[in-house]
Amino acid sequence: MADLKLTNVKKVYDNNVEVMRDINLDIKQGEFIVFVGPSGCGKSTLLRMISGLEAISGGTLEIDGDVVNDIPPALRGIAMVFQSYALYPHMTVYDNMAFSLQIAKLSKEDIDQQVRKAADMLQLTSYLDRLPKALSGGQRQRVAIGRAIVRQPKVFLFDEPLSNLDAALRVATRMEIANLKESMPKSTMIYVTHDQVEAMTLADRIVLLSAGNIEQVGAPLDLYENPANVFVAKFIGSPAMNILPASITQTGNDTQLTLDTTHVFNMPIALNASEQGLSAQFGIRPEDLKVCQSDEDTVLVEGEIAFVESLGEATLLYVKTKEGADFVVAKLSGTLNYKRGERVALTAKPEKMHLFNAAGDNYRQR
Repeated sequence: MADLKLTNVKKVYDNNVEVMRDINLDIKQGEFIVFVGPSGCGKSTLLRMISGLEAISGGTLEIDGDVVNDIPPALRGIAMVFQSYALYPHMTVYDNMAFSLQIAKLSKEDIDQQVRKAADMLQLTSYLDRLPKALSGGQRQRVAIGRAIVRQPKVFLFDEPLSNLDAALRVATRMEIANLKESMPKSTMIYVTHDQVEAMTLADRIVLLSAGNIEQVGAPLDLYENPANVFVAKFIGSPAMNILPASITQTGNDTQLTLDTTHVFNMPIALNASEQGLSAQFGIRPEDLKVCQSDEDTVLVEGEIAFVESLGEATLLYVKTKEGADFVVAKLSGTLNYKRGERVALTAKPEKMHLFNAAGDNYRQR
């Protein structure tokens, strides 16, 4: 059980390609941290650098205050669960989980105690005598997790452990990992995924990466409600946040926005003098848009419905505001009887609106 600290960590390959840049991150004992981001953003590389499977090109990695840059993986007190189960096919579940303890020359009594404790935690007790080929994919992944647990590491590392499972098994195994964390509150866990649902449901804090940089670190709902920039706003949430061009001026303590040169409204955000009159980007999540019900509603956008998706619990409207513009997506609760070609006007509460500058940074995050 350990704290981790990464200071100005970077990764450069032999051809001078820099894939990780000045990563600064503090992880406290007992935290469940999720690295998330699109393919190629560097999340698995960063995890492998922490594990020691990838060398660190610059900066320092500390575990419990000790710099471990040059410490081999086996001596870092870390256990890693990979995307592939990597179980020994000729060994039973019991022997797979016990193998590392046997190598460490623990007594048979200690090995048995630790294996059975982990098996009970992961609901594997009735499978201890089976070979891996007699298990489902979810059960095999639980064995791989159990093999990590018995080592009693300082830090658990999970590298996309659910990506090989089908949708139903992913949900069930995700719940098991969440329960595992609850049963091991002092264990530090770092989990890599490209699935934002896994990130939102499992993490104490999310580290969102893009092109080798950290875009934002925070609690899942903080990234959802207060994205630092347009990249975070569009990555977190499904469907993605709508981003529209806008012009801005200051009116008293409010910022006045103009969308599509026609719709004007106020947002309670104060601007510096140098920021007034600039172009900006307006953001609103699809689930925060509502269809205007009266003339008193402030119209944000209006247009023709180009496509309707009825999902049962929600209806998605894809609204075309003008020729050449991107769709504005509205996610409305329930099954609704909207048709392609209808015109709709959409509104939202001011506190649900987001304003980004031309560079994509959130004005609220300054």
